[in-house]
Amino acid sequence: MSKKSKRKKQPRPVRNSKAGLTWLMLVLAAVAVAGGWAIYAATRLAPRVQTEPMEAVTGAFQPTVANAATLPGPAPEGMVWIPGGEFSMGAVDPLGRDRNAVGMHATRDSRPIHRVYVDGLWMDKTEVTNAQFRKFVEATGYATVAERVPTQEEFPNAPPENLIAGSVVFSPPDQAVSLNNYFQWWSYVVGANWRHPLGPESDLKGRENYPVVHIAYEDAVAYAKWAGKRLPTEAEWEFAARGGLSGKIYPWGDKFLKDGQWMTNSHQGHFPNQDTGDDRHQGIAPVAQYPPNDYGLYDVAGNVWEWTSDWYRPDYYTSLAALGEVARNPRGPSSSSDPAEPGVPKRVHRGGSFLCTEQYCSRYMVGTRGKGEPSTGTNHLGFRCVKSASDPGR
Repeated sequence: MSKKSKRKKQPRPVRNSKAGLTWLMLVLAAVAVAGGWAIYAATRLAPRVQTEPMEAVTGAFQPTVANAATLPGPAPEGMVWIPGGEFSMGAVDPLGRDRNAVGMHATRDSRPIHRVYVDGLWMDKTEVTNAQFRKFVEATGYATVAERVPTQEEFPNAPPENLIAGSVVFSPPDQAVSLNNYFQWWSYVVGANWRHPLGPESDLKGRENYPVVHIAYEDAVAYAKWAGKRLPTEAEWEFAARGGLSGKIYPWGDKFLKDGQWMTNSHQGHFPNQDTGDDRHQGIAPVAQYPPNDYGLYDVAGNVWEWTSDWYRPDYYTSLAALGEVARNPRGPSSSSDPAEPGVPKRVHRGGSFLCTEQYCSRYMVGTRGKGEPSTGTNHLGFRCVKSASDPGR
């Protein structure tokens, strides 16, 4: 796809009514990108001004106490056993860094550190791939949110010509730009979806082993149900991603390079206009291109974000810590609240993406959190599934 066609920007609705209303207001103000989608991108990636004091670290990291390692049976295809147990959940301050630096903004909703217990479970070794998702679609005829044409019933005030299916694509500018204007590197692309990750002129040829992207929350839930699995909770995801380590910055330790080796697919060079590909990949990468963590999981840092089942609230950890006891199998709050975008519910994302960089977004740090409106997908968002040992059909 040419840069010109990829970066064509047109007003389009988003399926959340309040986000859609925000978008329509932005269109009327002549903002040249899909407002609701761009607001999503902003809350996902942009450093935000701290309006309240940073949450104190009220607990210290303690060792992970894993359950007995006895496997409950043969591993389901493509999955590994996560033993579960008790661990310290939350983000650590990387040593030697300014707590107000851009990279540290990622830790602000991941406090206080608190103790959590999760049961053992099976987890996909990798993010769900295009090939795996294609099998689901061929078996069920499922159409993802990005493939569906928005209806007049959903958006009664939208002009019919604006009701066109599409999704959000990272569209880097050709020169350095100020990082206070995220409209400059996100575009709503008509015809972009999991089959066409960069727009209608792109396809999946040679990308069978890449993570499936442009996946909304309901798309991930539908696939998981078909596969006899489910999405992980935020606590399950973090326990698994840590791989038994405690209080480390990354799933592999405290240094970004391990013995001089790249450990994740992230952004090198100047963000957002130049990705040098020093880690061997410019943009998204196939799954399992870097070493797994100690539980055998690939890409739990970088490459693409992953949905979890929890609603997002920045104060949820505070409410758990206030109980004064180990939280057992927490399932997240009963509803969402995001002061950065009031009235728009969010689910938690985990793991960071190929766009993460200390210049702008450092959420490849293992304890940090992301968030997204459930009907919104982008070309740096996917998922992986889990399965409890007691689930039928194991």
